[in-house]
Amino acid sequence: MGFFLRSHAILLVLFISAFTFTSTEAYDPLDPNGNLTIKWDVISWTPDGYVAVVTMFNFQQYRHIQAPGWTLGWTWAKKEVIWSMVGAQTTEQGDCSKYKGNVPHCCKKDPTVVDLLPGTPYNQQIANCCKGGVLNSWVQDPTNAASSFQVSVGGAGTTNKTVRVPKNFTLKAPGPGYTCGPAKIVKPTKYVTADGRRVTQVMMTWNVTCTYSQFLAQKTPTCCVSLSSFYNETIVPCPTCTCGCQNNITHPGSCVDKKSPYLASVVSSPSKNNYAPLVQCTSHMCPIRVHWHVKLNYKDYWRVKVTVTNFNYRMNYTQWNMVVQHPNFDNLTQIFSFNYKPLTPYAAINDTAMLWGVKFYNDFLSQAGPLGNVQSELLFRKESATFTFEKGWAFPRRIYFNGDNCVMPPPDSYPYLPNTSSRQQISLLTLMITLFSSLAFYFAYV
Repeated sequence: MGFFLRSHAILLVLFISAFTFTSTEAYDPLDPNGNLTIKWDVISWTPDGYVAVVTMFNFQQYRHIQAPGWTLGWTWAKKEVIWSMVGAQTTEQGDCSKYKGNVPHCCKKDPTVVDLLPGTPYNQQIANCCKGGVLNSWVQDPTNAASSFQVSVGGAGTTNKTVRVPKNFTLKAPGPGYTCGPAKIVKPTKYVTADGRRVTQVMMTWNVTCTYSQFLAQKTPTCCVSLSSFYNETIVPCPTCTCGCQNNITHPGSCVDKKSPYLASVVSSPSKNNYAPLVQCTSHMCPIRVHWHVKLNYKDYWRVKVTVTNFNYRMNYTQWNMVVQHPNFDNLTQIFSFNYKPLTPYAAINDTAMLWGVKFYNDFLSQAGPLGNVQSELLFRKESATFTFEKGWAFPRRIYFNGDNCVMPPPDSYPYLPNTSSRQQISLLTLMITLFSSLAFYFAYV
């Protein structure tokens, strides 16, 4: 028996080892090819190194990097220094005491780079820079899904054979979540001149691919889903303690009561991290709640109302988006006040939709309060072969908000469809009992 258990334990370890993913293999089934690619183009050589343009492309369909923006880091392979930068800056200069006269911008072995802010003087800018580190998603706003800066590197090689690519790339957006693979030398990037008559080529190019994992980004969820319907009075709330539990006894200030007379002073008070959530006290304690309400039923159509509520007093969500998976999206007829794009990672299946706000109308989700919500309605055409209100079919399979998977209520708690046949039988039985009781009462006194 002991040998049997040991052998099975060994097989289990081998099985787990066989399916152990490396840190760069984070996988999103709704965006299987999504990644953030860093392209490093050496555009010219200098006496002791090179000048490069570094560009980050956000190839994720619905996940973006919001304020306070990205932070990029790496480790030099040799004793390189950064002489100057355009469109970005390092957070620390490091020890440059051995240099006299012309002092480098950064002498650290492991520099950390951040984007410059909007409004930076033009002589410190290059194309696609200076957005405060904000990168929009590829589907939502492809024109703002890239960020660039220029760096002049010294103490490096001056030919393709003597240059060494940096190592240990890290990307924070603004916190953890992204894992970057090693730099890989690829074919040099080619550019076509404005008149289209000439093609130029950089000296050398290498790429770094970074992927996102929600499990690395935070230990607890960031959003939850509640459900309701016209055919049942039950409102299914977000599961209790989805994103944490109220604990103002041992951890005072973990949430704020919306009726508190001190609410304004607490929200406006300075904090060590102004981007740390300060949420309204709720049973679920999530910064974001998505409510799906099955609103109306027509002969050939059915209607849903979706409401996104912000419970975070310290976060305004600019360029927010939501991804919803439901089998009836292949028959979506109309959507009101939201933008819509189908996501079809598996070409034959059209059951996933990306929704986001209309520019200058509701693309800005305000912090918790009276204006801290956005809503829309969706009209679906019924497919006779699949449509039903039974067994929770009308509710979404999963919902993402800003790229993070939201916690759904347990399936057995979904609003159920009343059994109409049972109701008719009960009503008929009640009527018969009432009738016989009346007759008995009548004949007793005749």
